[in-house]
Amino acid sequence: GSLVTLSCLSQRVVCRVVGDADLAASGQDNGTSDDSWVAQLESKYGFYIGLGLAVFSSFLIGSSVILKKKGLLRLVEKGGTRAGDGGHGYLKDWLWWAGLLT
Repeated sequence: GSLVTLSCLSQRVVCRVVGDADLAASGQDNGTSDDSWVAQLESKYGFYIGLGLAVFSSFLIGSSVILKKKGLLRLVEKGGTRAGDGGHGYLKDWLWWAGLLT
């Protein structure tokens, strides 16, 4: 067979390849199994978890847009230069920053 050398910083390992192995026939699955609790959770509740994440992210994105828009409107009410006209006064508004960080 062939020899394979693996080297790390502190150790060196030489492995000998003796032939092809069928992992399914040998029963080795690298420590994973289909009946793990994660697989059971995904099979039963995967759709609902995905749906909940989608709704939650839509809520966060929508609230972010609304908060930033309200911050920009507050700037216009105070008489500041609009962002589209080159003004940067919105950077001093806490409501705009709350929308950005949401």
